[in-house]
Amino acid sequence: MGEEIYPQALEATIREAHRIAGIPVMVTENGLATEDDTQRVDYLKAAVDGVASCLADGIDVRGYIAWTAFDNFEWIFGYRPRFGLIAVDRSTHERTPKESARWLGSLARQQSLAEAPQPA
Repeated sequence: MGEEIYPQALEATIREAHRIAGIPVMVTENGLATEDDTQRVDYLKAAVDGVASCLADGIDVRGYIAWTAFDNFEWIFGYRPRFGLIAVDRSTHERTPKESARWLGSLARQQSLAEAPQPA
């Protein structure tokens, strides 16, 4: 979509929100629009590492939600950007989990950021 790819911005944003507001932080949207799911996994790994760093420093991060579960409709770009952890075939409506979904699911099943799974 022409935006800079900089997953470290999430950690910086959490730290700034904590510094300014001093209240718990909830990440409600974080992800990457790309056709290359390997790039998405790398992005998510780096972003989640930043969340782990914030937690290690005592910042109260209450949750993290990846954007988004499914490839969806973006108002300006239509169905072209692929943000989803799950691909959607627009002609059959078949849904196919991507490697990024499997990676994030594996992380969630661990219930810990201490030993985040490495991307396949």
